[in-house]
Amino acid sequence: MDALKKTFFRPPFIGLLGFVIVLFVQAIGHSVMILMESIFGEAHVYQSATAMGILGAVLLFIGMKHPKEISGTWLGFFAGTFLWTGWVEFAFVWNATLLGVQGATDPATGEVTTKPEYLVMMSSVGVMMATLVYFMLNKETKCNFFHWFQRRLHLSTGKPTRGYPRNFAAITALETIYVVWFCYLGLLFVYQIGDRSPAAYALFFFNTIWAVFLLNRLVKFWKVTTAIRYAIPTAIITWNSIELLGRWNLYNEIWIHPEKYWLEMVLVFGALIIVTVVSMLTPKDTKKSFDEEQRASG
Repeated sequence: MDALKKTFFRPPFIGLLGFVIVLFVQAIGHSVMILMESIFGEAHVYQSATAMGILGAVLLFIGMKHPKEISGTWLGFFAGTFLWTGWVEFAFVWNATLLGVQGATDPATGEVTTKPEYLVMMSSVGVMMATLVYFMLNKETKCNFFHWFQRRLHLSTGKPTRGYPRNFAAITALETIYVVWFCYLGLLFVYQIGDRSPAAYALFFFNTIWAVFLLNRLVKFWKVTTAIRYAIPTAIITWNSIELLGRWNLYNEIWIHPEKYWLEMVLVFGALIIVTVVSMLTPKDTKKSFDEEQRASG
């Protein structure tokens, strides 16, 4: 156990564990959505999606009721993931089917390049921008992204409230939903210009630089809960670049063909469980734990 602590319970592994978990969940989430549509069909897929959303709501309730930071952070992340996949994504699928929306196709081949539900999702950009105003001006936010804009654009609305209680499950769930939503819309609007347009190449270039910058900061974290919350946007932003590479057919996206690559996806799922368990075993503040052990042994 001591050898495990010395290896995994310190940078860069604390940040990398969270990064790998969030990245794997993005891949598995794609597979789950495709399998749900394939297994349950149109007759029952919405019931299963509703059940998934309810599971996310239950996880969020449990996490918000028990304010421990580690459990609250993990419960919030998985709650946000289930809520997004179950209620948000399948709500767009339902609306696209109801309205008879046709997917975007490649004029040369007739192949569907953007599914109908994602075209419907683009209409949610107004809601995202409206809520973005609130988050941007919220004086209680701890988000580095919003703090950066508040400082440079002089958008501060006052000093944060001293002793303001933070519910980590709620924060993490909302962060997960919002970052996934934001990145989806960014990709979708670029795809409408063209997935091989200068805009797409520019997005890949700047997105990759941003992802590397965030990852460089993440691998220096000592506190596991902070690392998890920072890993969420880092991994999802990294996923944008991975999505674009797949769009350019530079590799096989095994997660969108789980029935064909079932063994690979099972291995990914198994690795996700192992990495999650290791991360959950990590003490809340490893630097403090190591310092206390050194003082005790000295």
